[in-house]
Amino acid sequence: MKVYVPGDSAARSVGADAVAAALEPHATVVRTGSRGMLWLEPFVEVETPEGRVGYGPVTPDAAPEILRNEELCQGLVEDLPWLRAQTRLCFKRVGVVDPLSTTDYETHGGLAGLRKALSQPPAHTIEEVTESGLRGRGGAGFPAGIKWKTVAETPDAQKFVCCNADEGDSGTFADRMLMEGDPFTLIEGMTIAAYAVGAAEGYLYVRSEYPDAVRTMTQAIGEARKAGWLGKNILGTGLSFDLFVRVGAGAYICGEETSMLESLEGKRGMVRAKPPIPAITGLFGKPTVVNNVLTLASVPAILADGATSYRDLGTGRSRGTQVFQLAGNIARGGIFETAFGITLGELVQDYGGGTRSGRPVRAVQVGGPLGAYLPATRLDLPMDYEAFAAAGAMLGHGGIVVFDDTVDMAKMARFAMEFCAEESCGKCTPCRVGSVRGVEVIDRIVAGQDVDGNLALLNDLCELMTDGSLCAMGGLTPNPVRSALLHFPEDFA
Repeated sequence: MKVYVPGDSAARSVGADAVAAALEPHATVVRTGSRGMLWLEPFVEVETPEGRVGYGPVTPDAAPEILRNEELCQGLVEDLPWLRAQTRLCFKRVGVVDPLSTTDYETHGGLAGLRKALSQPPAHTIEEVTESGLRGRGGAGFPAGIKWKTVAETPDAQKFVCCNADEGDSGTFADRMLMEGDPFTLIEGMTIAAYAVGAAEGYLYVRSEYPDAVRTMTQAIGEARKAGWLGKNILGTGLSFDLFVRVGAGAYICGEETSMLESLEGKRGMVRAKPPIPAITGLFGKPTVVNNVLTLASVPAILADGATSYRDLGTGRSRGTQVFQLAGNIARGGIFETAFGITLGELVQDYGGGTRSGRPVRAVQVGGPLGAYLPATRLDLPMDYEAFAAAGAMLGHGGIVVFDDTVDMAKMARFAMEFCAEESCGKCTPCRVGSVRGVEVIDRIVAGQDVDGNLALLNDLCELMTDGSLCAMGGLTPNPVRSALLHFPEDFA
């Protein structure tokens, strides 16, 4: 019997290692990534002639007799509603393959995108990425093809490709799950980017809180070098590109691209003024592609299947798929990859199952700690960049955090300011000082001290931070505060 047990951090945190150990005397155990159904972890898949059958959540005691346990049997994995409803491009191999097996990767369609890219001029690869409509999945949504074209057209003997895996937003874990479950997809995407822009060296910047991802990516890079996928003369084409992992020191601000570059250079992570932009003057002053994990992981599918295939998914200017992450007070949390355009309500209520507490949804925060709080009346909002911008919100990295009707939104607004005060790099005054003053003003409002005057002061402070901050850290902190004031004013009374 062959069984598949996730080695993903989330699964391991609830006992997947003990389950795997209990199964080893009875079966061949393959450690994979997680399928993303985190409420069923540890989720064990048993290979059968009809396909993989899933069981979960499995305990070590139940593992040896797993085939006889009808209560834990979830049925054929591919037929489960959670997976059947998705359109998986970035995550199509996560949970399916052994993350460190180059053979598994190629068997399941890996390297098709890189081989296609290497068969055509670099400019054609950039055109294909541009035509696909791929936008940065790190939060800003900047068109990836334009960034690549800028780097390619900037003359310099040395260029870099940097992947920002400093995934610090609350309720986000897609980068970690992809690095732990299918690291070769990210390696392939970065190699395609390097070929397209003429870079010979790349860096993967991973947050220190992700030790399993660091270990998996480091091992995968070693396996890729052995297979001839990295290093000199990649796949016999003459392309030279090598990749290195660098671990951050836990600063949220290094999710911002210029702070990450400062950290990579061995300096304190602080925001750089723009211009110049990193595409022209980036790492060590050289032209640099900076994309996040999901952006680069989308590239192999775009090259393999064609720009049109990718562009046919989504809506408006939001093309392709997004990996949504359901977290917070939610019954079924996990990863859900689908085309842009699905509504927030479908994700939270239909697939997420509503709140874990069983109480009504009161607020949903999308886009991390700097994202707006949306009331239950806005669950009809479609998940795309423009619709969210029109609603005064942002899609960000696709993290969705759910709150039930017991949440105190004044406390959540205060948390936004407190978070900014804690995580600000300190370079600009509106962010460094404004966030501290923001906490104080909200405290006075909640205490009932000159409420009208302090509300006016808070709005002025939010306007100053938005307009005067050097980067998105201070500039977006007013989003959750303003949205809490707008939609939940009674909590400030």
